[in-house]
Amino acid sequence: MPGKASVLNFGCRLNAYEGEAIRAHLSASGQDDVVVVNTCAVTAEAEKQARQAIRRLRRERPNAKIVVTGCAAQVNAAAFAAMEEVDHVIGNREKLDQATWQTLEAAPRIAVGDIQRDTPAALPAVSHFPGRPRAYLEIQQGCDHRCTFCIIPYGRGPSRSLPLGDVVAQARALAAQGYREFVLTGVDITSYGHDLPGRPSLGQAVRRLLALVPGIERLRFSSLDPAEIDEELFRLYAEEPRVMPHAHLSLQAGDDLILKRMKRRHSREQALSVMRRLQDLRPGIALGADLIAGFPTESDAAFENSASLIDEAGLAFLHVFPFSPRPGTPAARMPQLPVELRRQRAAILRARAAAALDRFLTARIGVEASILVEQEGVGRDETYAPVALPPVHAKGAIITARIAAARDGKLWLEAA
Repeated sequence: MPGKASVLNFGCRLNAYEGEAIRAHLSASGQDDVVVVNTCAVTAEAEKQARQAIRRLRRERPNAKIVVTGCAAQVNAAAFAAMEEVDHVIGNREKLDQATWQTLEAAPRIAVGDIQRDTPAALPAVSHFPGRPRAYLEIQQGCDHRCTFCIIPYGRGPSRSLPLGDVVAQARALAAQGYREFVLTGVDITSYGHDLPGRPSLGQAVRRLLALVPGIERLRFSSLDPAEIDEELFRLYAEEPRVMPHAHLSLQAGDDLILKRMKRRHSREQALSVMRRLQDLRPGIALGADLIAGFPTESDAAFENSASLIDEAGLAFLHVFPFSPRPGTPAARMPQLPVELRRQRAAILRARAAAALDRFLTARIGVEASILVEQEGVGRDETYAPVALPPVHAKGAIITARIAAARDGKLWLEAA
C-alpha cells in the first residue's frame, strides 16, 4: 500500500507557510507516497539536519518518492541530487507551481531555476493551516540586501511584494475559515512595496489591510528590520489595538564594528532608538530579537556590547545562534573564533535572555490579558508570552483572564 504524501519543513515560518501550499498542491495533484523535505539554508547545521532527515526517511519509507526543495536545495542542488536517497530536487520557485507536482513523474532529477531572475512575485494562497490556531500571510519574497553571514538572498532571490489586493483576498478567505489572529511573513517584510505601483510602505499596506478585513482581530509581524520600519508602521503600533504589542527585530549584534562587518544597515544606537520609540508608543510592548554569538573577529568587548543590549533594550524574547559559517558567504572567509568559544558565548546570551524573559513575565502579573488558545492547556497573550491554561478552552478561542503568576518560563492564571 502506498503511503500518504507528507511535507517535512525546516527553518523559518515562511517555510512552514509554503509547506502548507506544497501540501495543497500534492493533494490537488493526487500524489501519494511522496515525502517533500522543505529545507533551510540559514546555517550549515540546518543543511546537515536536512540530510540526516532524508536518510532517516528513506529507511522509514523505502518505497516513497523523496523530493527535496527549499533554500538549501536552491543553493546546493547538485549535492542533494547526489544523495542516493533523493528522487528529485526542486527549486524554491518551482515548489510553488502546481504544474511541478502534476508532472512529478516526468520531472528531471534536478528542476532548479535561476531565482535571481524570478520576478514578479507569484506567491501561494493557503486556505488553512491544519493544527495551527493562527493564520500566516506571505506578503513578500526574497531580499535585496547582502549581509555577510547570510546565504538566503541566493536561495530566495530579489525582494518581490505581493499586491495588496491579493493579500486582502487571502486574508478574507482565512478570516472566513475562522482564523482571528494573523501573522504577516516573508523574507524581508519591511521592504514591502518598493516594487509595487505607488511604492506603498509596509505600514500603509497594513493600515489598508486592517480597514478592508475587519475579521483580522489580532495582527503580528514575523520579523522587522530596524533600518526599514516606516513612520506609518510606528503610528500603527501607537494607534491600532489590533496590532499586537509585540515586535521581533532582526538585530544580530549590539556592537558597531561587528554590525559593520556583518553589513547590517543599523548601528547599536539606531537599534536602541527604534526599540525605545516602540516602548514609548506602546507601553508594555514585548520586544524580541535575533542575536549571533561569536561572529568572526568578535572581541570580548564586542561580545559584551551585544550581551548588554539585552538589558539595556529591555528585550523579552531572544533567538540566539552561535555563529555558523555558511560556505559561499563573505563571513565564512573571515578569521573564525574557536567553536567552543562561540558556544560559550551563546550560552551566556541564552542565560541573560532567560533572566530577561523572567523579568518581563513577572511584570505581567496582575494584568488582564487577552489570550489566544493555541492547543489544550496552552495559549499566548497579546505580547506573545506563553500562558498555561485550564484544559477547557477550544483551540483558536480568544479569552480574557487575569495573570496570577509567572514561573517556568510562562504565565499562569492560578498563583498556586
